[in-house]
Amino acid sequence: MDYHHTIHLPRKVVWKWIKDEKVLQNAINGCKIFTKTSEDVYYCEWDLQFGPIKDVFRLEIEIIQEKMLSFYRLQVNGKGNLGDIQAVIDVFLRDQQGTTKIHLQADPVLTGTLAIVGQRVVNGGADKAITNFVERLEKEIKKVIFQARRGINKRS
Repeated sequence: MDYHHTIHLPRKVVWKWIKDEKVLQNAINGCKIFTKTSEDVYYCEWDLQFGPIKDVFRLEIEIIQEKMLSFYRLQVNGKGNLGDIQAVIDVFLRDQQGTTKIHLQADPVLTGTLAIVGQRVVNGGADKAITNFVERLEKEIKKVIFQARRGINKRS
């Protein structure tokens, strides 16, 4: 899987907020819980819905490599009732005239019923899900910046 999207914010701003727990929880559609469990490790409960596939996944997401402001690599391991998800996701951030070009590369491995039924459905819906995530991420970052300027501390 290979995705390219533009976030209409400077890269330095995106980098600051792209690993924030609340920003990510609000940006991931169907995310019920997103918490940092230790340095560079997060726990996520995610309601996955792609077509006929519906399941709750418990994910561990670890940042296994990072280059300040431009790259990080995630190791994702998740379990649900329909199977497991494992993926290495590379996230590249690049400046482009005041915006941030985000490039995501992922190689997911699905097991169980999810692999049998879901590979085609997941591949078909993944682009839409990634686009939705990036759009929501941008909105969440802008919301946090707006609230900070207004002196509003609470984020939801």
